[in-house]
Amino acid sequence: MLGAVGRCMLGVTGSGQVHAGSCRQVHAGNWPVCAAGVWGRRGRESSSGSGPPTMPATCSACGTSPAALRRPKTGHALCRACFLAAFEEETHQAIVAGRLFRPGETVAIGASGGKDSTVLAHLLQLLDQRHGYGLRLLLLSVDEGIAGYRDASLAAVRRHQHRSGLPLHVVSYRQLYGWSMDRIARHLGPRNNCTFCGVFRRQALDRGALLMGADKIATGHNADDVAETVLMNFLRGDVGRLRRGAGAGPAGGEGAVPRCKPLRHAYEKEIVLYAYFQGLDYFSTECVYAPQAYRGYARALLKELEAARPSAVADLGHSGERLSLRSDLRMPARGTCQRCGYVASQPLCKACVLLEGLDRGLPKLGIGKHRRLRDKLQDGQPLTQEERRRLGALAEEEPPEEQVPLGELGRDEELWGKQELRGPRDLDF
Repeated sequence: MLGAVGRCMLGVTGSGQVHAGSCRQVHAGNWPVCAAGVWGRRGRESSSGSGPPTMPATCSACGTSPAALRRPKTGHALCRACFLAAFEEETHQAIVAGRLFRPGETVAIGASGGKDSTVLAHLLQLLDQRHGYGLRLLLLSVDEGIAGYRDASLAAVRRHQHRSGLPLHVVSYRQLYGWSMDRIARHLGPRNNCTFCGVFRRQALDRGALLMGADKIATGHNADDVAETVLMNFLRGDVGRLRRGAGAGPAGGEGAVPRCKPLRHAYEKEIVLYAYFQGLDYFSTECVYAPQAYRGYARALLKELEAARPSAVADLGHSGERLSLRSDLRMPARGTCQRCGYVASQPLCKACVLLEGLDRGLPKLGIGKHRRLRDKLQDGQPLTQEERRRLGALAEEEPPEEQVPLGELGRDEELWGKQELRGPRDLDF
């Protein structure tokens, strides 16, 4: 029976490690087999028709060890050692071919505590020692202020930091913006929370990296993330982001600090397998605000495409890299925000527009097509009751949240010194 969808346990090993998100399982008789390719010992015991589909008894790479999995990316049956070696070598080749790093650079690894960033931090530290990249690696986390979610994921980051010995630095929305995501969600309602969080997180990573003296930010985006982004940009007709491609080549991006994606060719399922075989500790619970995100629809579509054609994930990523647009297409000019100095294509950056709406009690001011109303406010004209309703006007204002002292967020005194972490309204770039 094909097509049963559920929370997949990694194979039949009884490990209890759960996949991130839902994944497709194949049921052969009474034998559930993970579509990620893991086959436990029970998966090879039966030689009769009652067992799961046949898999080679030995690894197709070394020819001696028992095969432990079938790679989702290539379909090859590999043992544990050969899979780990292949995954690490492919990541190294992606770093070298993409010219992602230079010797002596300080690289801030965006650490969320999830599988992708945990595997990325482990791999960069391992490959730096093995191949002599000459990098100074740091962990950089963002605390969005989501109760019951971010505190648990930051605990996973700190456990990894304790094992790896890498310096860890945490910046928070409450420090930078005076708002937490939980408070924003109470004002905004169930929709558009990811818009605020995405804009604020991108800036928070840049600001944290600048204060740490980082030359680059490395994020754990994988091939599935890249494919989802390409799909979303097509569906939304976002020409600007389509032109920027899928993040291939040397580190770059639209922020103040160059970014790179060393795992952009790695399938999500293989990242889960790598973390499982290496025994890495990570946090796998979905954000409480994620079910309302538009990306979820692109993710569901991608899973259906992948079930029909496993190469669809890689194909979409390659399409994003090679997409060609008309040369006479007018693109927004890159400038700086008049208020905070951050990178922007308008007089005010998106974060400042969103914050202006929150501070005015009009949380939807920066969302959707409200340019006329924004211009009206900028000119000092009062809004009608209907216009305020359209912008999500609050019935009553909440007092601002208490600012978190910097020392409570795991600051490294030696690196940060006495430097004050300032918000988007007064931080100079």
